[in-house]
Amino acid sequence: MTDAPAPDPASALALRRSFPASARLSRWTAPDGWDHRRFDWDAERPVGRLLFQTGRADVVEKYLEIFAHLVARGWSVSAFDWRGQGGSGRLTSDPHVGHGTDFATLIEDLRAFWTDWRREAAGPTVLLGHSMGGHLVLRGVVEGAVAPDALILVAPMLGLKLPLGPMLGGAIVRCMAGTCATRGVWRAREGAGSHTRQRNLTHDADRYADEVHWYVRHPELALGPPSWGWVAAALRSIASLRGDPRLADVSVPTLMLLAEADRLVDPVAAARLGERIGARIVRFGPEAAHELLREADPVRLRALGVIDAFLDEVAR
Repeated sequence: MTDAPAPDPASALALRRSFPASARLSRWTAPDGWDHRRFDWDAERPVGRLLFQTGRADVVEKYLEIFAHLVARGWSVSAFDWRGQGGSGRLTSDPHVGHGTDFATLIEDLRAFWTDWRREAAGPTVLLGHSMGGHLVLRGVVEGAVAPDALILVAPMLGLKLPLGPMLGGAIVRCMAGTCATRGVWRAREGAGSHTRQRNLTHDADRYADEVHWYVRHPELALGPPSWGWVAAALRSIASLRGDPRLADVSVPTLMLLAEADRLVDPVAAARLGERIGARIVRFGPEAAHELLREADPVRLRALGVIDAFLDEVAR
């Protein structure tokens, strides 16, 4: 297996900051009437279809460079913004706070979208989830909401890094969620170029700046901190997934990419769960932060090379 080739810097920037002419944005409505933003980019000669689900506060624009790579290799790519973020509305009166009280609602959105999307075309189907998206797509598989031919989990949120640890930190989260569930966990005091936030996400300053580019053009897509209610719901969902006896029945071929220096999610907890489902686990060291697919090229290209090899097996 070889790493994906490094693109020309100018063309890479154009891919990341220009919406592709052959891709399209549309709307998808959940069974309960909630309106979601949908993305599709079809390959010319598809070998299969891939549903890419992002993390908390993410938008599809952040991953256009990755989508271009996948489409060039024959994978038609779809995605939708999760309920409450991006172009799929908000769940609280403050549009900058990412709220939520029960991840089961997001699983039902995934179930309904998957059903509709799967009917649209034949061929192999792959589900890729990053961070919160990784948690939700794995939970969807375990609960029978989705049935992909293969699963890719990138820095999946299968444990949270809480500042005061799981016991005390969890107790504080539950207390705050009980008294001010819709309040943001922190105030967005730092600007979009904050070194702290960049350090948590990627070592690549230019790719980090892509967010600024898209949010200046479309400020309505931007989202700030999670609410206390969201963090409490995430902890409940993680605990429920870890204790779900149906994990033992998961037979979907699974690739899991982990950043061992991740400051946001717990790679040790993810590895333990990955071992339980027989996932193929690939680890990255201190050179990698949380957003493996938006990292500096040595990390990003290695991650893409691993994903490409895995997808080649699926498409056989």
